Amino acid sequence: MSEIDNFSIGAIWSSFWPFLLAIFLFGIIIAIHEFGHFSFAKIFNVKVNEFSLGMGPKILKKKKGETLYCLRLLPIGGFVSMEGEDEESTDERAFNNKPAWQRFVIVAAGAILNLILGMIVVGICLSCSDLVGTRTVHSFMENAVSSEHGLQVGDEIIKINNTHVYSFKGISFNMVRDVDNKLDITVKRNGEKLLLKDVEFSQFEYEGRKYIQQDFIIVGEYPSVKNVLVNTVLDSASIVQMVRLSLVDLVTGKYGMKEVSGPIGTISAIAESTAEPERIQDKLLTALNFLSMITINVGMFNLLPIPALDGGRLFFIVIEIIRRKPIPAKKEGYIHAAGLVVLLGFMIIVSISDIIKQF
Repeated sequence: MSEIDNFSIGAIWSSFWPFLLAIFLFGIIIAIHEFGHFSFAKIFNVKVNEFSLGMGPKILKKKKGETLYCLRLLPIGGFVSMEGEDEESTDERAFNNKPAWQRFVIVAAGAILNLILGMIVVGICLSCSDLVGTRTVHSFMENAVSSEHGLQVGDEIIKINNTHVYSFKGISFNMVRDVDNKLDITVKRNGEKLLLKDVEFSQFEYEGRKYIQQDFIIVGEYPSVKNVLVNTVLDSASIVQMVRLSLVDLVTGKYGMKEVSGPIGTISAIAESTAEPERIQDKLLTALNFLSMITINVGMFNLLPIPALDGGRLFFIVIEIIRRKPIPAKKEGYIHAAGLVVLLGFMIIVSISDIIKQF
């Protein structure tokens, strides 16, 4: 084989492998979510008809016991089909014939496992990092503006614009959300809390929008068992906060559709980020950071009380517990069907937007 052939194969592989990695990571998120539903369905002796990873046509399938296990073509989702989940069934093992609390656990388990996976991955990333970030200002960059408006070395940032900052991740995120280039920052200085009003920063422009430039460096600590455990919880809380506030910003119109990404955009983003670093360790760490963000995002989003999502089903179960009788299955089915149509429409729009962004 010639050197040109070797170069061509190497170039193709170096461009292609990040997408394979991204699809694999996305598959892990889906698999963990569906395994949560599946495992607790089995624990509570619910009949599971199908466990499927992916959507669309079946690529592989195997029947084991009463359950059909499938791998489908499109890596954009998955499902666990339980007897009596969307229809009435007289089978004593059917989902609809189980106590409300068991159904609640089964439905919630997928999102909960996503959140747990996210925390585990955050902990792994922190353990593998050279330094663990804090909320304390270490130093300022050259020509820093914020140091001229009250921020000092040694300040521990507690709040930004009255939003609590859990970890260093929350600092950058809450700065990016600002619109007027002036932040109200609550800091802890010499053991006392101080409110610094209208702290100004430099700005930079990206894709037609102006963002605050973080002009200070935070204190980093060498990883230890204590700070890794503490920051695993705090960093995870920061990611949950990012998801919550991003949804608020989207609903209130602060951000438009072009800032939203679906599976296609997510896979592309992971692929691009893992292709950039030179060291393989850095590539994997970047991929794991994305994995933690996305799996917590998926867990949080699925818990929203929206029809067709797990959160919508949980909402109906809670209403059933309060009323002491279930909502008629047909009415609930209509509501979830309508919600599914809206969600599918939204996913189509987002996917088209993702494809357009690639070109």
